Amino acid sequence: MKHPLEFLPPEARKPAFLLFLVFTILLFAIFRFLDVPLRTKAAPNGIVSFELAGTRERASEMLASWGGLNELGGLMLFQPARSYLAFGLGLDYLFMPVYAIALALAVLLASGRHTGRLGRVGTWVGWAALAAPFFDAVENYALLQLALGRIVAPWPGSAAFCASVKFALLAVGIVYALAAWLLPAKRFRREHLESSVS
Repeated sequence: MKHPLEFLPPEARKPAFLLFLVFTILLFAIFRFLDVPLRTKAAPNGIVSFELAGTRERASEMLASWGGLNELGGLMLFQPARSYLAFGLGLDYLFMPVYAIALALAVLLASGRHTGRLGRVGTWVGWAALAAPFFDAVENYALLQLALGRIVAPWPGSAAFCASVKFALLAVGIVYALAAWLLPAKRFRREHLESSVS
């Protein structure tokens, strides 16, 4: 099995990573702004609290703290805080492939510095990074149902489960990329020894 992005030429991998990293940081900054009105006593961590609510009761408390829905001319309109929530959920579908590709490229670059088991593990971690958005997409759909007032099973539990898996996959990718990048590159060490002997 190969890393999912291994088809990219080696010289294109670092520029592609930097490009997707910049977009990831920019979108993350927008999400930080959108999250400000969602940080309430019921949801101290904003959208993350909502993602991990897990129960109808906790989800209801958070939604209540963000205001309800107004009806105007037959249309249901979000209160300001919920408008930030709705916009953020929509924007997240753009964010998903961006952060996943950035992380998968980081894993590819880091694993390329190593031979043996550590390098091979990078293949699986790369696939895990690209799997995270699928759980994120299901999570967002469940959160949208809750935001629209459908606070019934299975939406709170589904959102919490998918969010937990997503965060776990991303954490594995980040830890691996950092560790594989910071650890001494085995191939460089071997080349140095060979040159010393000669």
